[in-house]
Amino acid sequence: MKHMFIKSMAIAATLMLAWNCTEDSDESSPNTASNLPEYTVMANSWWINTDLTNFIIQQPNENGVQVVTDSWSNPVGVYDANTGVIYDNQNNVILTNVKLAELPVITPERTVIGLDGSITSIDDKTVIKGPDQTPASDATASTSSSSEAQGNASSSDATPTSSAPSSSSEMKVTSASKDSVSSSSAKSSSSSAKSSSSSEQKSSSSKEPEAEPIKYIQGGHSGSGWATRYWDCCMPHCAWPENAGGNPTKTCDAKGKNFVQGGQNICANGQNTTCTSQIPFAVTKNIAYAFAAVPASDGGKCGKCFALEFTGEGKYETKANHQALRGKTLIVMASNIGGDVQGGQFDVMIPGGGKGAFDGCSQMGWGSQGEQYGGLLSDCEKEVGYDGDLLTKRKECLSRKCNEVFKNDEQAKDGCMFLATWMEAAGNPNHNFKEVECPQALKAKW
Repeated sequence: MKHMFIKSMAIAATLMLAWNCTEDSDESSPNTASNLPEYTVMANSWWINTDLTNFIIQQPNENGVQVVTDSWSNPVGVYDANTGVIYDNQNNVILTNVKLAELPVITPERTVIGLDGSITSIDDKTVIKGPDQTPASDATASTSSSSEAQGNASSSDATPTSSAPSSSSEMKVTSASKDSVSSSSAKSSSSSAKSSSSSEQKSSSSKEPEAEPIKYIQGGHSGSGWATRYWDCCMPHCAWPENAGGNPTKTCDAKGKNFVQGGQNICANGQNTTCTSQIPFAVTKNIAYAFAAVPASDGGKCGKCFALEFTGEGKYETKANHQALRGKTLIVMASNIGGDVQGGQFDVMIPGGGKGAFDGCSQMGWGSQGEQYGGLLSDCEKEVGYDGDLLTKRKECLSRKCNEVFKNDEQAKDGCMFLATWMEAAGNPNHNFKEVECPQALKAKW
């Protein structure tokens, strides 16, 4: 059966329904026996809802293909993230101008994430919409595409990988001094995992660009580990051209604001520092970008990017904060190395994350940076203890400290608040990581 090129979603949905009934009628799936939609997905997926039918765009499979199914999980086509086109299994166009950022998301827990951030449930196979689902202009669907992605109410959207038209119907989701080093350490105390996030606090970086499709590099570096944090203000290792393949990262003056060329590291009696423009920032509720230090023993990682998919557990403890982070993905660009950074560890640059072995922040005009290893969050962990509602207590404590310490530096305060909001005040969270192509938003800050 052939289809015309259609731009109307309603007409396309009608044709899709007809195509499903004619071409697949002899192999009807047992899923459709009850005629009640299942809305069952293996990972957070995008939902196209019309008056006539429903489509679900799955996360990329191991071949980078995004399968499109009906409400009963029967494969009906594929989605091309590059063009916004849905093709049927004969590569006929059935829907165009499909923008994931404008679609709500269905989670494995059978909840629906609205464009306004609202979370509603699917009861008795009926979608219950929230009171206000006005599309947000900069909303973007996103999250990890790990083979074990489970998602929960706090893990909304999922980020697509671009895929060419394909007849694949596979649905399984798989992830898939001059040498001044980072001052992180595995010593920094951690929060922990278990519990779903409370209402998501909006990051102060809401004006950042939308998330780009995550493009995993075949054969790239991958593994598991955990994320620590630091901000020592020192000129990063990758700021020297010879360390970065001739493409050094920016450095700034002693206040971290104005770009400078040449000069010496502030941690070696110079005036060059890390630019505060390289703070981490969220682009969706489940995707964020940051810079980080990698193990000095790895070498050659300057300018490379990695997707850290958080597991919901912590290296030293597992609390509600870690569980709230489960399913989120932090894409980091390597700008520094650390002699004390271990294999699988990424030391994320976060103001207030701890100065570690070096301290180049004396001229920043900031307040106390907290514990040498672990910074302000480590202070909060000690202050609020290790029992009770730690998700709330630690986030509130850290938010207060970020506002106090960086009251004279809005940019640094935004970076500090990233740990309190998007990262749920989770210390040393475990992750699975995989090398990816660097998003333009990080390259622009490099």
